[in-house]
Amino acid sequence: MYTFLTILIVLAAILVTLLVLVQNSKGGGLASGFASGNQVLGAPKTADFLEKATWTLIAIIVLLSVFAVGAHKSETAGTPNDSQVIEQAAESAGEMQQTTATPDFSEEEAE
Repeated sequence: MYTFLTILIVLAAILVTLLVLVQNSKGGGLASGFASGNQVLGAPKTADFLEKATWTLIAIIVLLSVFAVGAHKSETAGTPNDSQVIEQAAESAGEMQQTTATPDFSEEEAE
């Protein structure tokens, strides 16, 4: 599920990128060719449509991101998190230090 949501987020991000590139910040760009009075193939108010589509896709990306976080947490619910792994590593390192024999130099110093 997490992978599917990630793919949807990437596709929506690509679409937003394309929509933003089609628009011009001053109302020109590729959208200006369709917004003229004599329209043959363009729809009236194409710039409004592009702006609404951009905001809609941004909202979709935000919602999908929230759902992806929830899906990722539910998929990894049974696995230990980083703090548990660190604690286990510290415990095993402490056990290894206790079992390792340290040399006793007291006998050599007496001679």
